[in-house]
Amino acid sequence: MPSTPKYKRVLLKLSGEALMGARESGFDFQVLERIAADIVKVHKLGVQVCLVIGAGNVFRGLEGTASGIERTTGDYMGMLATVINALALQSVVESKGVQTRVQSAIPMTNVCEPYIRRRAIRHMEKGRIVIFAAGTGNPFFTTDTAAALRAAEMGCKALFKGTQVDGVYSADPKKVKNAKRFDRLTYHEVLTRDLKVMDASAISLARENKVPIVVFSIQKPGAFVDVVSGKGRFTVVGGG
Repeated sequence: MPSTPKYKRVLLKLSGEALMGARESGFDFQVLERIAADIVKVHKLGVQVCLVIGAGNVFRGLEGTASGIERTTGDYMGMLATVINALALQSVVESKGVQTRVQSAIPMTNVCEPYIRRRAIRHMEKGRIVIFAAGTGNPFFTTDTAAALRAAEMGCKALFKGTQVDGVYSADPKKVKNAKRFDRLTYHEVLTRDLKVMDASAISLARENKVPIVVFSIQKPGAFVDVVSGKGRFTVVGGG
């Protein structure tokens, strides 16, 4: 029985680490292929899809700072790394027959479009997938914050956070055996309990704009299709 999507337009947030697989850095191209296939399946359900990808598989600004790189410079290096990830995912998605556009908050017109809100919306209305790169274009802001910002700007009905586990837990379930898993949380609970869903700026932006956050495991094939249809295992953050 075919899945019926619950949402018309969604934003998927992926960490750069999600593209590494078992590698220590860079890309696991089998993982990239699988994630791209899941994105295309959701798109074929009639859902308008946009994405924000992190840069942890290429460069982490805070780690660079610890090594002597000035913070602002490190953050800009991280933003450029997200463009590398966006271009890689664009190529794999387009190899599956779905038109995709990369829009960067830092203009680099030789490789992708500049971020223009109305153009991005129009791309999705025409059936294209849009990947937002270079974060917000400003240092000191994470790609989590960029994801919440773009989800609000695009009028997305939900922000999907693809992680290594199947929802939000009270502690890292890979380290704490009796960590409690939550099916639903309010924005306030996430902030007051300091649960590591997204950073505080991203949670606050989502709350102000009433964008629910759906946390699920991007490591399970087909999970994105399931959660968009309200099935499978996930945690919903919203309300309050």
